[in-house]
Amino acid sequence: MDIEGWLRGLGLQQYVTAFRENNVEAEVLVRLTAEDIKDIGVSSVGHRRKLLEAIAELQTAESSYARFRKVCAAADQGC
Repeated sequence: MDIEGWLRGLGLQQYVTAFRENNVEAEVLVRLTAEDIKDIGVSSVGHRRKLLEAIAELQTAESSYARFRKVCAAADQGC
């Protein structure tokens, strides 16, 4: 996943360097908490809320994909 592109898409490109310096990659991104985001340097409450909502959407998509793969494996379909 392109974290820089994701942040730019949210209009939060000012945090690209902070995410990079804190080694936030896709696997870490979906597990970030409000406290983590604050520790990274996102001080604006509005920006933190925006990030948390976008992360929740990623988690939902990831969960849906995992369920899809599980169903395909159980059906031996190799979807």
